[in-house]
Amino acid sequence: MDVSRAGEALLADLLANTTELLSLYDRDFRLTHYAARLKGLYGGAVMPGAAIWEIYPSFLDTRCRDEFLRVFQGGSAASIELPRSSGEAPRSVFVFGTADGVGIIESQGQGGRSAAEEQEHVILLHQATHDVLTGLQNRRQFGERLQEALAAIGGPKPKAALLQIDLDDFKSVNDTLGHGAGDTLLQLAAGRIRDALQDGESAYRYAGDEFAVIQLGKEQPVEAERLAGSLVNAFKDPFIINGIPVFVGSSIGIAFGPEHGTDGEQLMKAADIALYAAKTDGRGCARTFNRSMLLLLEQRENLRRSLRTALERGELYIEYQPLIRPPSSVIGFEALLRWRHPEIGIIPPGVFIPIAEADGLMDEIGRWVLEQACRQALTWPSSLTVAVNLSPAQFLSGSLTDTVAQIIDAVGIRAERLELEITETVLLEKTIDNIDTLNTLNVLGIRISLDDFGTYYSSLSYLKNFPFDTLKIDQYFIADLETDRKSQTIVQSIINLAHGLGISVTAEGVETSAQARWLVKENCDCLQGNFLGRPLGAEATSDFVRRSPSKEARAMEESNRAL
Repeated sequence: MDVSRAGEALLADLLANTTELLSLYDRDFRLTHYAARLKGLYGGAVMPGAAIWEIYPSFLDTRCRDEFLRVFQGGSAASIELPRSSGEAPRSVFVFGTADGVGIIESQGQGGRSAAEEQEHVILLHQATHDVLTGLQNRRQFGERLQEALAAIGGPKPKAALLQIDLDDFKSVNDTLGHGAGDTLLQLAAGRIRDALQDGESAYRYAGDEFAVIQLGKEQPVEAERLAGSLVNAFKDPFIINGIPVFVGSSIGIAFGPEHGTDGEQLMKAADIALYAAKTDGRGCARTFNRSMLLLLEQRENLRRSLRTALERGELYIEYQPLIRPPSSVIGFEALLRWRHPEIGIIPPGVFIPIAEADGLMDEIGRWVLEQACRQALTWPSSLTVAVNLSPAQFLSGSLTDTVAQIIDAVGIRAERLELEITETVLLEKTIDNIDTLNTLNVLGIRISLDDFGTYYSSLSYLKNFPFDTLKIDQYFIADLETDRKSQTIVQSIINLAHGLGISVTAEGVETSAQARWLVKENCDCLQGNFLGRPLGAEATSDFVRRSPSKEARAMEESNRAL
């Protein structure tokens, strides 16, 4: 039974002064703690590490064993009558579960009332120090034990390790299967964490799907890395909940004391930064804290603060990349959001858009992009369209359709000139509500495009349940299209599938004439990429339209004629 120093002191006092026969056992059925009176009664059989059946041979009896195992495996506490010889006084044991095994209080003769009091004492102690749902030690115990661990170490070599564990994709389980399934998952996850522990390692649940392990007296960093690897591997197998296999990984941040922190708060911050790095690096992995992580986090925080005022300071702007229908017709442009930071310079969208989504800024920014793009489209010939990307975060507010309708009316652009691009991520979150939103936009006459097709789940049910106007093939499949047969097969299949469903196809990331020729030969409807036209500033778009077909498009047309 792994408890904090305060808990150990309370437990030691209880064991030294109780008149009852109290003993505690780990998950290997080995004795860890016992009352002084138990030693006096059973003598040499009572010693740390003794097997439970050495003290209570009756547990080898089928009836007693089955009831004991029921409690041991997570069942409710129970009183078990022990077999007795003729003339022997009645004996019973009260068996209750702990985070790390079981506890037993034996009653002999008339000691029942006192045993009940001791039972209540022990149970209250356990409840005060352990998480009710998972049985692991709780947040309070974690804070106390971490401070004690740091206070006890000394010397230049780290002797304490903190591993912070966060479950990957836990929220989606709660959202799709319900909170009951989420609770079951947390219990199963706690069991896998507990099973990975060795001596000197204690586990805690301190919030939601966040767990921690404190490791003491081990060779570092090798032992912390070993344990982290074991924990990551333990979460690779599915959890079976109500007959459904659920895949939830674990990301882990590691920090060492006193190297990365001399008090609990410092060490937790270091481990949390390492955990963030593990999440950023793809999740399902472990990362150890280093100072460069702190620098990156500080830079990210600076970006976050700057992004909140970037729009009002005029630092955000839009570039427009041409969309070309073979052989050389410009049919529209895609609006691409950019950020020019006054000190850092151009910041890639892949860096700042996730920050905007996490901070709830995408509604405001998305509305601005949509309105600017629509106003810019009015300066082009009326046959040209403008494509605008929608973030999954914009669907969360529930007011997306109203926002789009208001902007169309205010700007005065025809709805069919606007194409909204979404990724499959939108369809994975709150699927029914989001499909309803897309249907409403479709009814307004707005075109809907499924962007980056083939890079997420690519569920065909999306194509059946919603009438997309366009599928955009991700540049990942276009990059090696000239040489990779697998990419060619995938792109051919997407084009044929889309055309069979009456959906247009756009290929992104077209960088060479050979890629363009291949796509034209396979009847791809629209091409987009630097070979055909780089992203342009708003003013340059009108010039591009006037001088079209571009030299790149003419080169493509000539290449096609040569085939």
